[in-house]
Amino acid sequence: MAAVSSLLFEDQFLCSICLDVFTDPVTTPCGHNFCKACITKHWNTNVPCQCPLCKEQCEIKPELRVNTVLSEMAAQFKQLLLREISSEKPNTNTGEVLCDFCTETKQKALKSCLDCLISYCETHLEPHQRLPALKRHRLINPVENLESRVCKKHGRPLEQFCKTDQVCVCSFCTEAEHKLHRIVFLEEEYKEKKAELGKTEAGVQMMIQERQLKIEEIERSVKLSKENADQETATCMEVYTALIRSVEKSLAQLLDSIMDEHETIKIEAEYLILELEEEISELMMRSTELEQFSNNEDHLDFLQNFMALKSAPPTKDWTTIEVHTSYEGILKTSLAQLEETLSKEMEVLRAEAEIKRGGIKQYWVDVTLDPETAHPKLILSSDGKQVYYGNVCQNVHDTPKRISSYFGVLGKQGFSSGRFYYEVQVEGKTDWVLGVARESIPRKNPGHFWPQNGFWTVSLKDGCEYKALVDIDPIHLDLKSKPQKVGVFVDFEEGLVCFYDVDASSLIHTFTGCNFTETLYPIFSPRKNNAAKNSAPLTILPINHNTNQTDTFPNVLVSGNNEACASGGAAIGL
Repeated sequence: MAAVSSLLFEDQFLCSICLDVFTDPVTTPCGHNFCKACITKHWNTNVPCQCPLCKEQCEIKPELRVNTVLSEMAAQFKQLLLREISSEKPNTNTGEVLCDFCTETKQKALKSCLDCLISYCETHLEPHQRLPALKRHRLINPVENLESRVCKKHGRPLEQFCKTDQVCVCSFCTEAEHKLHRIVFLEEEYKEKKAELGKTEAGVQMMIQERQLKIEEIERSVKLSKENADQETATCMEVYTALIRSVEKSLAQLLDSIMDEHETIKIEAEYLILELEEEISELMMRSTELEQFSNNEDHLDFLQNFMALKSAPPTKDWTTIEVHTSYEGILKTSLAQLEETLSKEMEVLRAEAEIKRGGIKQYWVDVTLDPETAHPKLILSSDGKQVYYGNVCQNVHDTPKRISSYFGVLGKQGFSSGRFYYEVQVEGKTDWVLGVARESIPRKNPGHFWPQNGFWTVSLKDGCEYKALVDIDPIHLDLKSKPQKVGVFVDFEEGLVCFYDVDASSLIHTFTGCNFTETLYPIFSPRKNNAAKNSAPLTILPINHNTNQTDTFPNVLVSGNNEACASGGAAIGL
């Protein structure tokens, strides 16, 4: 290594312009040697035909030809130098760059020279800090594989970047195959690529965050799915348990009916057998009597009594009498009743499941009270969301739409198809009636809140009696808690009206199998004040559940006459 790369030997192959080993060396008339590209560029930018070393000037620009001997020697020197550097580098995993000049114990390199392609320790770096020719060499922090930083074609450092071909090039490359390309220094391209890499890294980090958020979202979905699955499982268990109870109840009733029918048939058969036995006894007595009479040899007596004996005793025609042994009719009737019961039960259970999962609230509608339908003694809030009993008649017109025979008011919104849901606050009240009514309900004549009159309602009376007003015998409702908010859900096509305790998420009552042929309107009856015990209003809750805001009631609804008060409160079920 020392023999090949001695300073004296190396200086003989260095171009004094680029300070690197000759590439295509040429000789000037004064006898000095330079790289062909270096001297050509020098003459193009400086004094033409002047030697950079001795300053001798030619009258005309000489024709420069490559010194083939010197060129071959320079090429051989480069190859020897690179081979010796490769062969003498120790195989170490210390991660440190060692000095290429050290012959015994390798010292840690302080700098690497891009011109010499050698790494130097502090001792061997000294000539580069002292000799003028070596001071111009480019030193960098020590790195491995210096040969990879040299152009394999020209043996020059790769210090520039061709943006056209996206490759690192040396200064000779820029004058040859990359002459017309976009060339920038490595530092400039490094900054640009680093900035681009920074954007890419930021994008990758953003993608990582997005995917981490997606993982969290999926995990939340799985957790929510588990919660929903547990809730749905509980709901399904309740539904199917209720259906099983209905089937078991129907089966028990069917078995009881079969046994009752059997007992009836048995009693009837016993009666028939008794009757038959009595007739047999009579017939046997008759047979004995006939047998005795047939032995009578008194001709006159025989003939005189013959007609009386000939007539048969009174008996039934038993050919038409049968005992039924088939129970097929009972089974058919029971199955038909079970089908009807299960159908109604399914509607109720489906409604209960919907309220538990909150599904019916998607049909929530904004209901307001219609002042033109309100009984004169009812007072409405200005926004049409509250109603209470006012003791005295308001000065209103008695129009065909106005209810005057009971204390009721309809909603403005009518529904003739689909599903709808609304909620009413009943907190603080001891009496009320809520539900839906068809358009043709009686408004001037007393009646009852029954389905046959066009009403599907539930009521509270005396603060404790909850009823479903189905007919003259209402269904008494046994509720576990006292509803503060009542939800009303209607499925027009299915003929379904459901009432819910909103806070308890439980079903109050369901009307099934309703045949709706007219437009339906929500109906509200706050009933009488009952000595101020029932003075609280019925309040229609807004869709946003904002029930904290209350409205101030006006003293008068609309101007008009007082004729509608004549019928007072001949209430339907009030």
